[in-house]
Amino acid sequence: MSEHRLTLDTRAARNLATTTKTVPQMQGRTPRWLLRLLPWEEARGGSYRVNRRLTYQVGDGIVTFVNDGARVRVIPAELAELPPLRDLGDPAVLEDMAGRFAQREYEPGEVIVRAGRPVDRVVLIAHGKVARLGRGEYGDETQLGVLADGRFLGERALLGSDEEWEHTVRALTPTIALVLPAADIGELTGRHAALEEHLAAYRDAPRPATDKNGEAAIDLAAGHEGEVELPGTYVDYDPSPREYELSVAQTRLRIHTRVADLYNDPMNQVEQQLRLTIEELLERQEHELINNRDFGLLHNADLRQRIPTRTGPPTPDDLDELLSRRRGSKFFLAHPRTIAAFGRECTRRGVYPGVIGRDGARVQTWRGVPIFPSDKIPISAAGTSSVLVLRTGSAEQGVVGLRRTGLEGEVRPGVSVRFTGVDDKAILTYLVSVYHSAAVLVPDALGVLENVEIAR
Repeated sequence: MSEHRLTLDTRAARNLATTTKTVPQMQGRTPRWLLRLLPWEEARGGSYRVNRRLTYQVGDGIVTFVNDGARVRVIPAELAELPPLRDLGDPAVLEDMAGRFAQREYEPGEVIVRAGRPVDRVVLIAHGKVARLGRGEYGDETQLGVLADGRFLGERALLGSDEEWEHTVRALTPTIALVLPAADIGELTGRHAALEEHLAAYRDAPRPATDKNGEAAIDLAAGHEGEVELPGTYVDYDPSPREYELSVAQTRLRIHTRVADLYNDPMNQVEQQLRLTIEELLERQEHELINNRDFGLLHNADLRQRIPTRTGPPTPDDLDELLSRRRGSKFFLAHPRTIAAFGRECTRRGVYPGVIGRDGARVQTWRGVPIFPSDKIPISAAGTSSVLVLRTGSAEQGVVGLRRTGLEGEVRPGVSVRFTGVDDKAILTYLVSVYHSAAVLVPDALGVLENVEIAR
């Protein structure tokens, strides 16, 4: 027998109650640290030109390979990345040379070349990591750097020089290399007159005076006494400066007039639809600033500022190497899983990074430089990612964001909302646009630690 109710049922009472509700929520919203940390420059003309001193690029390219199963081959045209072969106009010569490279495989710890021996071969690192080793002040072995996929050594062997290897090179991981012995080089130059003439011209050409950064040198005198004749000089500029054009992320937001007219209490439907749309566009903006192949930071980093990890996972040594290659680093940017992997390496060594507060969040630091998370940095199928380090601001010759403000319908800097009309189905349409780009003012403003293993 059902119990007789003495009061109004709560389900019926809800029909007269006003529900307490939130504004629409979205799971995809992230802190967007990069957008908050980048200093923004105004690009009034829709583009931004970065003028630099003239820089001589010498041998900083990466050679590309293809493989058929376990057999690896170098793409002939990619041999032009070797400085002595640049501007060699005969593709048949590169094709013949590519076929002469022999594949060699090295186990971890195996020596590839030894210091003091003649430079009698060209070595291309197709896959794996190798270390350049030298002797410290007291005779102990010191690791001077790491070379990984696409790097090369011994290109001076093409010139028939009697130089010796300055450093011992040893495999850190299982390594596949392609080797061109001096005997094959001699046979190629004897067969191809164009190659012999090109190498002779390269050998005899005067080298432009450069400073330690590869920029055109400025002659000056210092520490002199008396009436010394001072050198004359001028500062040479890059004749083809990079111009960054503003990119755009856009969408059309559609809202039926019936919804906009009748369902605006207590929240304005148009405002909420625009808010969520702008949030999604800003997420896309940060993604583009990191991953766009034209101006994204991962692709815009100078090849000389991209370094591999020493052992795979992100270690304190790796982040120290990133910091040592530039002055005034403002912050690191890494995927949250990469930051977790770095924390594990620190714990394993008994090292505990500092923590600072930033905008209400607690952020891990290394050497006083904060490490901010960004899930826009990709993780490969093999479980590897990247760590970026930035010096920012035009006054510091760093990385700057680019945008255009003062737009028609601007709702926040660089974000425009324009009403484009009502169609014959009574649907309102708004054009929402975000204009943006990023510029690296000098190469050492941005560094990337590549192939970081986060799954180990």
